Amino acid sequence: MEEIAMHILRMSYRVPPMPGGMERHVECLTREQLGRGHRVTLAFRHGAAVPDGAARLALGRTALSRVLAPRSDRAAFAAEASATIRQLAGGSHAHGVDLLHLHGDQTEALALGPLCRRLGIPLCMTVHARLSDRRRRLARYAFRFVDAFIALGSGTASDLVARGVPERRILTMSSGLELSHMPSAVGPESRERGLIVSVGALDPMKNHGLLIEAFHELARSRPGLRLVIAGEGPERQRLTELAAAGSGVELVGALRREDVYALVRRAEVFVLASRRLPGKGEGVPTAALEALALGTPVVVSSEASLDPVVTVPDAYRVFRAGVKADLVGTLRTLLDDAPGRHLMSERGRRAAAELGWPVVAGRVEEWFRVVLERRHSCA
Repeated sequence: MEEIAMHILRMSYRVPPMPGGMERHVECLTREQLGRGHRVTLAFRHGAAVPDGAARLALGRTALSRVLAPRSDRAAFAAEASATIRQLAGGSHAHGVDLLHLHGDQTEALALGPLCRRLGIPLCMTVHARLSDRRRRLARYAFRFVDAFIALGSGTASDLVARGVPERRILTMSSGLELSHMPSAVGPESRERGLIVSVGALDPMKNHGLLIEAFHELARSRPGLRLVIAGEGPERQRLTELAAAGSGVELVGALRREDVYALVRRAEVFVLASRRLPGKGEGVPTAALEALALGTPVVVSSEASLDPVVTVPDAYRVFRAGVKADLVGTLRTLLDDAPGRHLMSERGRRAAAELGWPVVAGRVEEWFRVVLERRHSCA
């Protein structure tokens, strides 16, 4: 297939300045694709950041969306997008759109999939995190209408397979990194001895409580350690009470991105203690990838694995999710091993160099062309 510019209609419930990894992903991917000569139209409910050169698809309330809104505003948003696309299509093709790119799960797939099938528009969906254990039968049905998936992380890909999606329809990868906007890594002499950092929303999935408890246990025999957690969320009160059980823990709230980078590059260790919950789980955590890029040794739980996107061996360490003793032991070993931390720093930077947004956007474009070629060959 000749590599010509595409018109991509991208749907995401939220975009920046709303916080979150998915929101940043949508903004950065859109910007990269515009720079590669593609036309991108965005449909979203919350946020305002439309990169220069992108168009916005205006959505209007419908009778169905008014019914759905009290139960799920996200479902109402998907219904409005479906109605708008149907109006633009005029019964044939949706306003010159070559491909619809969803960022979401079965909610959006159920609303948009059958319509795209009728209009002959290829549908690709990026799934950013582990899928809910609920509504598995609904997901299995809805995903039949999706031509291809981008799964952020091996766990997300396995969830799709468990819901009946053939592996050949899944591209497993990570989000991209804005490497050109990040400061360079610093040497061990510029890091704060004993500083442990975590970055993420203060919600149950991130499992900051386990990290705080592990830190208190570790700090009892190691005076001078500090744990700084950057993020905001519904668990602040509970985590504040846990932190008060000892000294050395700081909950600094949500920080500007440049302040997050400054904090992480000062740390001796970055930790992400995420766990799987019935309703959600981690995909590939961007915060951990950014820590690798900043040269900070990374420790993640087995539910926040960076597999298979980090290809450099031993670039990070993994502890068993939810097992405090395993986290304490991993941190103790790493804090006592200066040469090991230096080696992890080098490997982490090398691994992150493969994940810049230009590279990641190129992989997405190649996958889109595979999807278009498959649809063309079946037409």
